[in-house]
Amino acid sequence: MARKKSPTLTEAEYRLMDILWSKGPRTVGEVVDAVGEPPLAYNTVLTTLQILEQKGYVRHKASGRAFIYRPAIEREDAQRDVVQHVVSRFFNNSPGELVLNLIESEQVDASELDRLRDIIDAARRPGQSERP
Repeated sequence: MARKKSPTLTEAEYRLMDILWSKGPRTVGEVVDAVGEPPLAYNTVLTTLQILEQKGYVRHKASGRAFIYRPAIEREDAQRDVVQHVVSRFFNNSPGELVLNLIESEQVDASELDRLRDIIDAARRPGQSERP
């Protein structure tokens, strides 16, 4: 039985997921070649892909003697899961508290603030669920 999908990825897991999300299905050897610097050993990549499969992030299928790994979750879904985890764990299930924290603790430029205002204004209008 597969483990429950973890809402967070380690740095090494994210590196491999980024490759699969951007380049599509790959064999272990192809992932090793795509890793870049610092390089990872074949066995490290294989083990990490197996862990990602146990977590529910990737799936594999046999192709001859090789396994081809592909994402089981879209990047946007993974991002959403992480944000929901952070909101739940650190912001008492309040997305507004997260947004306020980000605005207060980070430098947000005027164009980002305008975009946020547009999203908030659209959310206030009845029947409006589309984001600009």
